[in-house]
Amino acid sequence: MIGVVAKLFVQEAKAAEFEKIFLDMAAQVKANEPGCLMYTLTKSRTEPGVYKVLELYVDADALKHHGGTDYFKAGGAAMGPTMAGRPEIEYLDAVE
Repeated sequence: MIGVVAKLFVQEAKAAEFEKIFLDMAAQVKANEPGCLMYTLTKSRTEPGVYKVLELYVDADALKHHGGTDYFKAGGAAMGPTMAGRPEIEYLDAVE
């Protein structure tokens, strides 16, 4: 399995807009990607405007499929104006 932690920096004034866009996209992920075991948006308690997406995929093909979907690309474009900086992406290997 492959884990991903995406740290997203969002303009505080646009947090509600960002959350709506993200949650709409996440619903598509959950409905259409059986290889994605977890796709959860979390919000930092200590860093204003910081969100982390916790993701878990069964394998590299599932992760590649996720990044290639039309709804992921559209969601990323729609979220762009709400962002306060570039995301930081960390890839993890499951220890089993």
